[in-house]
Amino acid sequence: MNAQMAYLIGMILGNGEVQRKSDATTITIELPHKNLIDDEGREVSVYVKSSLTDIRNIIEPLIGYSLPISQNKRATQISFTKPNEDYTMREILRFIGNGVHHSTMSMNDELFNMTTDERKELLRGMADVTGYIRKSNIAFGQDGCHRVYIEIPGNWQLVIDIANMLKSLDIPVQTIDFGHPNFRDSNLKKYNEGKPYYWKKEHQVKIWANEFLPIGFNIEHKQKALEKYANELLEYLDENKTHKFYWEKPIRKKEKPFHPMVNDEYLPEAIRGKHFESWTELAKELGYGE
Repeated sequence: MNAQMAYLIGMILGNGEVQRKSDATTITIELPHKNLIDDEGREVSVYVKSSLTDIRNIIEPLIGYSLPISQNKRATQISFTKPNEDYTMREILRFIGNGVHHSTMSMNDELFNMTTDERKELLRGMADVTGYIRKSNIAFGQDGCHRVYIEIPGNWQLVIDIANMLKSLDIPVQTIDFGHPNFRDSNLKKYNEGKPYYWKKEHQVKIWANEFLPIGFNIEHKQKALEKYANELLEYLDENKTHKFYWEKPIRKKEKPFHPMVNDEYLPEAIRGKHFESWTELAKELGYGE
């Protein structure tokens, strides 16, 4: 393992897909352009393109050839193919739990034993493909309360893996917005409107902007936004208030009605049928806690 491999693993875990054939395996990673224009009016696709040189310099020595890249207004895709018996490919697949899509991948336990710099690089790779910081990502609707969102569609284990990887670097999660009926349809409004599956949305791990600075982004427009909003946050909030894990502060609970969809088979067996008043209860149940 080295920092370059850790970064690549993070990208794959964040938004990768694996296609295995009898003799070779292809891995494709997508960098979505979440918004076509960023908060400063800059065209996102242009800034992603300008960041690809740095990404190429990280990945190409690992795969041994020039990285194929395609881009449209909505996303940038990078892909590479290697023989199934190739050592690098076998290691990659092992580190991502042999998942074939980012929704089915998990972090191999060995990744938590990497060096501090390697763990940071893994999270940076993930943030480059599925992390976002925008002016709208504020907490409580309050000025300056800027956050980074890491979005994880449908992968419950990866949410906890990310939270625990951040914890290993002494970076607290501000909150986790789980794609769970108790949080995405807490008052049964959509359920009563005949939309029982409305709550099946991506999970969002949210981190205060200043706390995410040790990780950062390789994507230029994201890094500029992170630095700007982290500085702005510190004009409103004391860093001692942001640097707290949920078990170090009072837990806010809001009583919620029982939601029939807590029995849905989509939910992990460990939490299926259970009612949660706070995201912290759910996070602890799944393995993120003190």
